[in-house]
Amino acid sequence: MKKLILKAFALTVLTGGVAGCGNSFLETDYYKGIDQETALNSVDNISTALNGAYYQLYRYYFAGNYATTIGDIPTDLAYWNKGTQHFNDIYAYTVVDTDTYLYWIWNYGYKVIDNAARLIEAVDALYADSTEDEKAQLDLCKAEAYALRGYAQLVLVNIFAHQVKVNGTDFSSKPGIVLVDKPIKPLEKVERSTVGQSYTAIVNDLKDALTHFTAAGGDRGDLFYFGEAAVHGLLARTYLYMEEWDDAAAEAQNALDAKGITTLTYGKDTYKALYNGGASNTESMFALAINSSQNWQAQSCGTIWSTYDYSPSPWLQSIYEGTDCRTSVWVLSGTANSPEFNGGKFAHFSSGNNTYGTCYIVNAPEMFLIIAEANAQSSTGSVSDAQNALLTVAKRNSAIASVSDLPSTKADLMTFIKDERARELFQEGLRLYDLRRWDVQAQVYAIGAPNISFTYTNYKISDLVYPIPNDEITSGFGVAQNEGWSSTLPSR
Repeated sequence: MKKLILKAFALTVLTGGVAGCGNSFLETDYYKGIDQETALNSVDNISTALNGAYYQLYRYYFAGNYATTIGDIPTDLAYWNKGTQHFNDIYAYTVVDTDTYLYWIWNYGYKVIDNAARLIEAVDALYADSTEDEKAQLDLCKAEAYALRGYAQLVLVNIFAHQVKVNGTDFSSKPGIVLVDKPIKPLEKVERSTVGQSYTAIVNDLKDALTHFTAAGGDRGDLFYFGEAAVHGLLARTYLYMEEWDDAAAEAQNALDAKGITTLTYGKDTYKALYNGGASNTESMFALAINSSQNWQAQSCGTIWSTYDYSPSPWLQSIYEGTDCRTSVWVLSGTANSPEFNGGKFAHFSSGNNTYGTCYIVNAPEMFLIIAEANAQSSTGSVSDAQNALLTVAKRNSAIASVSDLPSTKADLMTFIKDERARELFQEGLRLYDLRRWDVQAQVYAIGAPNISFTYTNYKISDLVYPIPNDEITSGFGVAQNEGWSSTLPSR
């Protein structure tokens, strides 16, 4: 494996798992790429190559499955029936540094990052000599490239580094990720930044994306490409993790304003219709172009959450009321010994085929929940503002009609918000990072239906750090392993 990796990386950027895209921006029917050797030497070529960068993001190795699913599988939201062996080591906290899922997340995350860096560099080289119309197109490409890199960096730092803040404690000096400001030359030595530096880079990329959207005169207005609303949403998520409460609330509101969203969908039929597939989810700000013709079949998120044996945990099921419209997308079948989940956010109700389920990456409900949490946590926050934002989401349960049905103190609101994030954001891949940043003393149980196989009691999940893939470490190009990562796993 290593020989193949080194051979490929000699053509582009880093060795080991910090991968570029070989010598090409790969293609699908939806995202058509271009060979980078023939070059990013025109506006049209840069625009076409940008689609290839989206393809790296969209692949099941990254946001199209692995990098999304890993945020929910090893948490209190997921239930594994042991029918297959997908994500089982991650679910059971027996992960090793040669884990396939971690390898591909790292590899494709850096493909996105490297592609974005190349595009940014190419835009800079052409910009001065371009026409005003060309400059607008180049600014749009540059905005999306910054957004792609910012998103990929946020994913990688959450998976492969310590949480930046944990219930008020700062871990920004811990090892972060390799930052790629410019394309890295073949065989060039690299090193990891700190977590704090990683977050600074993420914020800067997302802010730069917004600057260039403004210069371009706006975004595409297409759900399947990054736009202003989604970038504001990612900034809100980033500031939430940094415990920059006021900035998190402000950016979440900016995201909602940019999308023109003031309320959500209620009622079982209308909620279910959000998940017909494609662009059906009117609450989404950015999604991947996964549908009946563009999908990963057996490697789709919908397959993982159905025939590949993951379903909502018994605890998660227990915290929904019968009056909650969100359970309208749930189709639980099978037997007690082998339950199967054929619904949820990947149900693709227009076809009934889970493999066609679109991945909705940045969504309005998360923004309302960020505003609620930020107000509950901030010294300048307002209980009423927290309640009002929370109510917008909590009304998915028709038994909740007004703020009088919600807790009235900040402490109680936070307890409710934590459960509401579980109810609302299930399958969006954010739960692990929530549990870590809240410093939950977790009781993690692994289930081989219908029995509990093992239980980890009072597990300090905030310590959990996944290993950098071994192929990256042993390649010898400077990336250091997370020291003592195995000791952060719970002991049986």
